[in-house]
Amino acid sequence: MNVRLPAWAALAALFMAAPALAQELPPYLHDRGTGVPTSMFGTYVESGHFLVYPFVEWYADHNLEYKPSELGYGLEQDYRGKYNATEGLVFVAYGFAENFEAELEAAVISAALEKSPTDPSAMPAEVEESGLGDVEGQIRWRWLRETASRPEGFAFFETVFPLQKSRRLIGTQDWEFSLGAGLTHGYHWGTMTVRAGLEYAREEGKVDAGEYAIEYLKKLSRSWRMVAVIEGEQLDEVSFIPEIQWHFARRATLKLNTGIGLTENATDFAPEAGVLFTF
Repeated sequence: MNVRLPAWAALAALFMAAPALAQELPPYLHDRGTGVPTSMFGTYVESGHFLVYPFVEWYADHNLEYKPSELGYGLEQDYRGKYNATEGLVFVAYGFAENFEAELEAAVISAALEKSPTDPSAMPAEVEESGLGDVEGQIRWRWLRETASRPEGFAFFETVFPLQKSRRLIGTQDWEFSLGAGLTHGYHWGTMTVRAGLEYAREEGKVDAGEYAIEYLKKLSRSWRMVAVIEGEQLDEVSFIPEIQWHFARRATLKLNTGIGLTENATDFAPEAGVLFTF
């Protein structure tokens, strides 16, 4: 006798069903599998798969460095003010080939900056802006596959689009480009990734050191993984970011992390929460 499931039940069964038994992986791939690393911590995409990650991030910084001139108020001097923001983002990635992936991330943001008590400029006591945040695209190429004796190598190129020319507190006002590379190697105690890059901001017209990171990933069980990252720009903007990942369904993973500023110019506190979907 054939039994037809309601549409909602069939969809739930597809979403929640346990995945088929994976091919046995070598020990160095135990934590992450065979996918190409994306720009999201501890997140990899297989060839022919889509990742969709809607998430929310909050920012709190009691001493954000700013120049009134950069906000349109004339004075060319550094001050520090209190900054808070809430950002909603969507990240998508697709594995075009075994060693190549492309991704896009877009945000909407609401941000506020309180003026420093020592700032004599005409800037109001609080500046608020909301709307489209950063929109950026990235491609990643794995140029070296890992073996038991050597690490995996990958390279990336990123573009941030200038879609907020009239805003000063949010978004990007001119083209920005980044080029970098990284290495990954798995051990019995976890997987280490290091990456670094150079960046070019057309508004400033110069090449500078870009973002760098050291990442630790460990698969704790079939459903749980942990990530710990030291990430920075220059030497005065360094954060520690712990993350927990709960693979609660066949195609869905809950990701929770928080950025904790370790240096004066890093954001004090930046928690993030979202669900990563794999198709």
